Amino acid sequence: MKFAEFYVGQIIEAGPIQVSEAEIIEFAKQFDPQWFHINPEEAATGHFDGIIASGWHTCCIVMRLIADKVLEGSESYASPGLAYLKWMHPVRPNDALSVKAHVLEVRFSATNPSRGILRWRWDAFQQDNIQVLELEATSMFDMKIKR
Repeated sequence: MKFAEFYVGQIIEAGPIQVSEAEIIEFAKQFDPQWFHINPEEAATGHFDGIIASGWHTCCIVMRLIADKVLEGSESYASPGLAYLKWMHPVRPNDALSVKAHVLEVRFSATNPSRGILRWRWDAFQQDNIQVLELEATSMFDMKIKR
């Protein structure tokens, strides 16, 4: 999407994408090798009664959904960060994740009018409509980029 297509109050939906146990374990072995992410036998006796995805893996899946649906072909070039991030419910093998992005603010930079600023909240849900993630991000768009 182009920056000009965003407006306050807009809701953009993307997904679903399903995550397998093998993907959960593979990601966690590389980036978050805690026992409840990488060892199904131990995880079965743990607090979550089974293996769960790393919260960082959940973030990556949601980012992929947003990149494919919203940012592909846009003038997006960076983000200064997140205002907050919450993991509300564990993601389990075979969950299918979807995201709803709520546009909170659309404006141009006061110091560089060719730079668009988008503030939005991403709410991710699994297939039973249980929310698994909430974050608020700021994205920057450069109107000089021709894509």
